Amino acid sequence: MSTEDFDYELPEHLIAQTPLKNRSASKLLVLDKDTGIIEHKVFTDIKDYLKKGDVLVLNNTKVIPARLIGEKIETKAVIELLLLKDLGNNIWECLSRPFKRLKVGSKIKFGDELIAEVINKKRAGIVEVKLEYQGILMEILDRLGQMPLPPYIHEKLKDKNRYQTVYAKVLGSAAAPTAGLHFTKDLLKEIENMGVIITYVTLHVGLGTFRPVEVSDVTKHSMHSEYYEMSDETAKILNKAKSEGRRIIAVGTTSTRTLEAVMRKYHTFKETKENTDIFIYPGYEFQAIDCLITNFHLPKSTLIMLVSALAGKDKIMAAYKEAIKLEYRFFSFGDAMFIKKES
Repeated sequence: MSTEDFDYELPEHLIAQTPLKNRSASKLLVLDKDTGIIEHKVFTDIKDYLKKGDVLVLNNTKVIPARLIGEKIETKAVIELLLLKDLGNNIWECLSRPFKRLKVGSKIKFGDELIAEVINKKRAGIVEVKLEYQGILMEILDRLGQMPLPPYIHEKLKDKNRYQTVYAKVLGSAAAPTAGLHFTKDLLKEIENMGVIITYVTLHVGLGTFRPVEVSDVTKHSMHSEYYEMSDETAKILNKAKSEGRRIIAVGTTSTRTLEAVMRKYHTFKETKENTDIFIYPGYEFQAIDCLITNFHLPKSTLIMLVSALAGKDKIMAAYKEAIKLEYRFFSFGDAMFIKKES
């Protein structure tokens, strides 16, 4: 299976640079994964496709201001770090730029409050650093860090809360689970009042989600692991839905990967806190989810491969072609897609 099979041409003006004023005013493309039939709606119409007893699973991770720009103490060279994963004991896995300027022992200063010492250089720009600071790290990051917007977004974000879901709770993510950005608190309440059960998992988005596929053979791509949690309460809700034949609807590819990782490993939903490097591409047999609410994903990315595994590559490519024709907005701040299955 070739990475090129998941490529498509996207006019640059369709890459959404800013979020809409109203979160739930996005367009919604509805794709029936069995028939390939496409409908065009607005996001609030998602209510028409949900029914009593469905379980809607949201990722409640919260983005940290993980992008830090400082200077190398020895040379004053400008260095950028993106904090990806907390490894414990103030050691963080990071993406660094420029990677070549760093060596083990290099120290980077961020203002007067934070120093990062490189303790390990890995591949593809990844380093492990030991952070030195006084006080509470998240408060320091709030002062010094920037929201880690994707590189294809060139506009400055006026309100950093627009790169958080309204239900973001557990700090630790290097990127937003963007499918959830379309929900407002009022919309979630309306959905709940319909008898849809809403529950949460946590997956801290890191390199595994947004790292590009750089090999030509999809099966040779190595996923980076990401931390996730599932509570006992959520596990019980999901197991009951499964046993009763009710639909499990994931909001976003991160929720999908969490649910599928647990089910694949344990053959049931259960309380757990661990890491996953699950890579879902066509040929994968879904065991956990029935439907998916998602955004439009980058060409040749692991995310477009995941949605192609769920709905079929040809159906996804046809839907993307139609979305481009109708000028949907793409990527993080863009419009949404609902991949549905009736039962």
